[in-house]
Amino acid sequence: EGYGKKIIVTTYTDGSIEVQDFARGIPVDFNTRENCYNWELLYCEMYAGGKYNTNDGENYEFSLGLNGLGLCSTQYASEYMDVESKRDGYIYTLHFEKGKNVGGLKKEPYSGRDTGTKTRWKPDLEVFTDINIPLDYFIDVLKRQAVVNDNVVFILRDQKGSKFETYEFCYQSGIKDYVTETVADKGLSSVQFWQAERSGRDRADLPEYKVRLNVALTFSNKKQLIEYYHNSSFLEFGGSPDNAVKNATVAQI
Repeated sequence: EGYGKKIIVTTYTDGSIEVQDFARGIPVDFNTRENCYNWELLYCEMYAGGKYNTNDGENYEFSLGLNGLGLCSTQYASEYMDVESKRDGYIYTLHFEKGKNVGGLKKEPYSGRDTGTKTRWKPDLEVFTDINIPLDYFIDVLKRQAVVNDNVVFILRDQKGSKFETYEFCYQSGIKDYVTETVADKGLSSVQFWQAERSGRDRADLPEYKVRLNVALTFSNKKQLIEYYHNSSFLEFGGSPDNAVKNATVAQI
């Protein structure tokens, strides 16, 4: 939504992971409408998020699918989780251990002009059989996030002893730049790019929502690659978009 332009992911030698953004900061203070704290909804209740209610003036204009899942599921599957949110002139901190909040919400005045959220957690070995995630996995995930989030800088910091190796990913024009990079000088045509916006509904009795489609394409007899992304997630096996694109392309030709 244009509020943050950089995300830093840090992997530590003890298996913990930290994600820091510089957007508006996650709202964690008391919610008078729900009569509870927002941190309880976000970190302790599945599917409690509301930012994708696109017709109700919520945060995101376009529907992105499930919400209220990531923060909560990660918190419950962590040995510990530390949260720091800077917003509205305050710095908020939370600490969780094995799915339970310890110490409540701490709120202090903050005079800095920066905002955003920093979260560090360690996956719990009582939940997972292995938490040694290969570096290549983080590199692949962050590169793909850069592909579908135009002009957002993703920085990966991987701890090696007392130092950190740093990797940076950014595509100013998103998938168009990614296709250009992939085909290099082996293309038979220039890279074509289309963007479309539509409204639709899943069933007649459900409300409409808005969706956006981005497509980049070129032809090459040296490079072959077809990829699909949905809600910023890479669809490794193509799924229904693969059939739709094949049918539409053949029909147009």
